[in-house]
Amino acid sequence: MNKKIISEKEIKEMLASVKTPKLDINAKKTAINTAINSFDEAQEQLKLKKLQKNAKKFQGNTNNKRQKVIEDKNNITNKTLTLWRRIMKNQFKIRTIVGAVAASALLIFIGGPLILDGYKTPMTTQIAIDNKEVRTKIEENLKTDNSRPAKSEDIKLTNDSNEGKKQAIVKPAPIATAQKSLSQEYKLSRTKPVEYGLQQGRHKLQTPLADAYVDSVRSNIARTPDIIVPPTFRDIGRDKFKKFDDNPVKLVAKEPVSTFSIDVDTASYAFTRNAILNRGVLPPKNAVRVEEFINYFDYNYPVPSNKTVPFKPTVTMYDSPWKKGNKLIHIGIKAYDIDKSEKPKSNLVFLLDTSGSMSAPNKLPLLINSMKLLVENLQPDDSVAIVTYAGNAGVVLKPTKVSDKYKIISALESLRSGGSTAGAEGIKTAYELIEHNFDKQAVNRVILATDGDFNVGITNPEELQDFIERKRKTGVFLSVLGFGHGNYNDDLMQRLAQKGNGNAAYIDTLKEARKILVEEANSTFFTVAKDVKIQVEFNPSKVAEYRLIGYETRKLNREDFNNDKIDAGEIGAGHSVTAIYEITPVDAKNSRLIDDLRYEKTSIKNTKAKSKGKEYAFLKIRYKLPKEDKSRLIARPIDKSDEISFDSATDDIRFAAAVAAFGQKLRGGKYIGDMSYDDIINIAKNAKDADEFGYRAEFIDMVRLAKTASTISK
Repeated sequence: MNKKIISEKEIKEMLASVKTPKLDINAKKTAINTAINSFDEAQEQLKLKKLQKNAKKFQGNTNNKRQKVIEDKNNITNKTLTLWRRIMKNQFKIRTIVGAVAASALLIFIGGPLILDGYKTPMTTQIAIDNKEVRTKIEENLKTDNSRPAKSEDIKLTNDSNEGKKQAIVKPAPIATAQKSLSQEYKLSRTKPVEYGLQQGRHKLQTPLADAYVDSVRSNIARTPDIIVPPTFRDIGRDKFKKFDDNPVKLVAKEPVSTFSIDVDTASYAFTRNAILNRGVLPPKNAVRVEEFINYFDYNYPVPSNKTVPFKPTVTMYDSPWKKGNKLIHIGIKAYDIDKSEKPKSNLVFLLDTSGSMSAPNKLPLLINSMKLLVENLQPDDSVAIVTYAGNAGVVLKPTKVSDKYKIISALESLRSGGSTAGAEGIKTAYELIEHNFDKQAVNRVILATDGDFNVGITNPEELQDFIERKRKTGVFLSVLGFGHGNYNDDLMQRLAQKGNGNAAYIDTLKEARKILVEEANSTFFTVAKDVKIQVEFNPSKVAEYRLIGYETRKLNREDFNNDKIDAGEIGAGHSVTAIYEITPVDAKNSRLIDDLRYEKTSIKNTKAKSKGKEYAFLKIRYKLPKEDKSRLIARPIDKSDEISFDSATDDIRFAAAVAAFGQKLRGGKYIGDMSYDDIINIAKNAKDADEFGYRAEFIDMVRLAKTASTISK
């Protein structure tokens, strides 16, 4: 039997001959992925050849076939090492742990798995064995031989001429033969999470694989460092969200005024949809911002005809669908929309993250295609520049008219990922470029597209916020587009967008990119009002308790409402914004959550003299026009004339209530009683309306899947 064995001495000599560049984690990731892809492709080719031969069984002398497998793997190893050196030397110029990388390529040669220190990779391997008797003999052999992990077994199937049955013959043989001669057809499935890591300087499996035979086959490389190749690299569990608690129920007699900044972001909803629909898991509690769920959808509120008063409020009050006795106050505003003739020119800088963490298919490739959609939707006189950042920042494309869009698209298609993430350096470069080409007659905006994983340069969010806050005073706004999951830094991107007078969106599909960058381009890029604040004062003679649903991260102090120096949210052309309060009327005593104090002099009875007839509350909205620094005021009472039954409410209002209930349920649902997912689905189905683009139907599907979704990432 021909066998080729590499001794530890030979491996050490080969590793010693490899020059060690500088360390960088992203080169490590890229090199690993390169090796994996090369090996997997070769394995697929071998399997295809096998199938083309009608899955002939291995019979008789298999030495030649084994030798061919070894030669094929030798070719893979040489190609992989050559490609690695080229990547390390010419593209990244960085350090990496070449020992582990080179060892992985060498051990691909003998069929071994690859391990990286500290990485968690979802991979279990199962081999389907058709013959039950064979599996039984394998398991018996393992029970008697599990104390010898340094040895291997070649399990070969032969035909017994006397009994006409297959039997297992066990003797030393290379791993390639063991795998191929095991059965006529084998299957690999990667389903359960397995952790890999280093222990005491020796590579070792920390969690057993599902199938005992796989353990025995892989043990034949125990004489060399065990290296386990993950199928692909991906971060797990490093998504970052700001922690916050739900708005509490407040006693009107004590705190009658509620103040907050509007929020037109939609990132929270899109991230949650991606988690449930595409990955089958519920999002982290802090990933759910209910107001972003509600504001993801467009509502047909009345549109003002004059852009100097860019919106007017629409108020409706109706019975709460989840708590008897309570009511919901629905406040909606629809911004003035602009037609094509009113559109100002756009002076845009695409600030694109091309670091190693963006290598996944749902990151840089999706980012490039999303930007191409945006370019196709711009006007010929608009201007686009491209700045990228990885280990450092650079200008890929100087300001270019969209009339020359093929030059812009060509620059986008040339982008590749690699290196660390110098996000702050990229932001500085982008602002310098747009300020140098500032156009007073145009919309000047930086569009940051990233997963938010800044790890080089200024990484302190407070420093980045201060920088962007100062720059917005020059008339340059910032919008943020988030991509990917696993290391998605939502917290940082929300902060930057808020300080940059822009909006934050999350893009998980081209359909979502089209929604944000094409269908809603006016509201995304053309601001009609800035620093928009809402304040509601409740009448204690009519309302005992209230709570604001959502907007926890947008709360303002009462005195901030009239202070024009306090920053607040922006609203774009044609955009709709919705806020919902849940109130407990004074006469709904059984619905109250807060009792009157026994020794408190001030009670609801003593406040009746302050009441204003039939008013439940008084609404005030402050805003500034885009080029003004002094705010304007809109005000109106909320009274009995605004009250209707839930069933007679418009489809928009009832659908928004369903969305609000779903968001609250994902956050724990402590205020929505026994309302179930099915209750939410029924309300949403009856309020789906025309649904031109299918977003409401998609919401209903998401609620259905949430019923069976996992509570932890896989």
